[in-house]
Amino acid sequence: METLSNLESFVRSAELASFSEAARRLALTPAAVSRNVAQLERNLGVRLFQRSTRGLTLTEAGERFLQAVSGGLDSIQAAIAGVSTQAGQPAGTLKLSAAPGFARDFLLPLMPAFLDRYPAVRPDWHLDNRQVDLIAGGYDAAIGGGFELTPGVVARELARIKIIAVATPGYLRGRRLPRQPADLRDFDGIVMRSAITGRLRHMALRNGAGQEQLTELTPRMTMTEPDGMVQMVLMGMGVALLAVPNVLQYLESGQLVRILPDWADDAGAISLYFASHKLLPAKTRALVDFVAQSFREQELARRFLA
Repeated sequence: METLSNLESFVRSAELASFSEAARRLALTPAAVSRNVAQLERNLGVRLFQRSTRGLTLTEAGERFLQAVSGGLDSIQAAIAGVSTQAGQPAGTLKLSAAPGFARDFLLPLMPAFLDRYPAVRPDWHLDNRQVDLIAGGYDAAIGGGFELTPGVVARELARIKIIAVATPGYLRGRRLPRQPADLRDFDGIVMRSAITGRLRHMALRNGAGQEQLTELTPRMTMTEPDGMVQMVLMGMGVALLAVPNVLQYLESGQLVRILPDWADDAGAISLYFASHKLLPAKTRALVDFVAQSFREQELARRFLA
C-alpha cells in the first residue's frame, strides 16, 4: 500500500506542475518530493510525469491516477487534521492572508480572544495588498474582496463594501459643499493610482435613484495604496474616495465626514476564502466561524454601509 507522503507528493506536484513548488507547499526538499514520486511510479509500474526543463506534465496514466486519488487524499488529510489535535481541539499552524490595513483594524484585534479559545492554533499572518493564490500558496484562508473563485476555493461573505467621498471638517470649513459627484472637481483630490497599470482610478458614484456620475477630483496628490491616502486626508490635504472599512473609525469619531452622503460606489463583498474540502480542517473551521460571529456581534455589515 502506498504511503500518504508518496500520494501527497504526487498530487501537489501535479497541481503545481513543479517538484520545487510542491516541496515548498509540503515543507519538504525538492529531492524528497521527487524521491516520493519516483517510488510511487516504481510501485505502480507506470510513469506518471513527463519531466523536462520547462516543468512537469502528467502522462495519460498520471491524469487518470490524479482524478482517482486527489479527492480521496483531500478527505483523508482533512480527517487527520480534524482528529489529530490536542483533546480534539483545533491545532496547528493557520496560514492566513489579508490586507494590512483591514487586518490591523478588524482582524488582529480578534486574535487574543481567538487564541484564548484555541490555544493550540498558531496563526501565521501574511499581510499584503496583493491577492494570493490560496491553493498554490498553501493558505488555509484569506480575507478580502474580489478573489477569483478558482476550483477548490469557496467564499463566505462577511459584508458589502462601499466607496465614499470623505474629508476633514477643517478642510471643508468655509467651502461650499458639493451637491453631486461632478462638483468634486473644485476640491483638492487625494487620488489612487494603480500600482499595476500606473493609471489614475476615476470612480463612478451612484445614488439611490440609480443615477450614476463619474467623479472628477483634481489630483493634488496621488498614491498607490489606501492607508497613505487616509493619512493625507486626516492631515486636511483634500478629498478622497475610499472604502468605508479604511475610514470607519475616523467617521465614527468625527475626525472625517462623509461628503455626498447619497452617493457611493459598490465595491463588492468582503469575504472569507478557504479551500472547499468536504471535511474542513478544524483550525480553519474555527477561524471561519469565529470571524463570522465577531462580524455579526460588532454589526460590521451595517456599519460598513456608512
